[in-house]
Amino acid sequence: MIREQLKSAQITAMKAGEKEKLAAVRLILAKLKDRDIELRTATQVPDDDAIVVEVLQKMVKQRRESIEMFKNGGRDELAAKEQVELDVIETFLPQQLSEDETKAAIETIKAEVGAASLKDMGKVMAVLKERHGTVIDMSKASGLVKAALG
Repeated sequence: MIREQLKSAQITAMKAGEKEKLAAVRLILAKLKDRDIELRTATQVPDDDAIVVEVLQKMVKQRRESIEMFKNGGRDELAAKEQVELDVIETFLPQQLSEDETKAAIETIKAEVGAASLKDMGKVMAVLKERHGTVIDMSKASGLVKAALG
């Protein structure tokens, strides 16, 4: 389980004195605790690894946006700090599909649902997220689906 890997990484980082890694892992664990609290009232709770991956993907997206904004604003030291956090977060994500693998999955789903135009993009994206949501960057996949249907 990814949550167990995070807890052991926290202990390892503490013992090794890796301050940046420790801070990033603690940040991840705090976000997971927030998500667990949100799910207390939920009627249907997803698999634990699915929750962890969802939180990690959201954090990766936030870090990438922050890095871009900091670089555009000339704040390279803050961009570097965000990059360190991003690198740590990505180590806990499952291996992502390559662009070619993503395109192949899109083509398969496109054929299954009978998608022919951009009007069918929602159907394709829904099935893609359901089947491959944990191993695909959905923001990149969106552009690939649009290109495949356009």
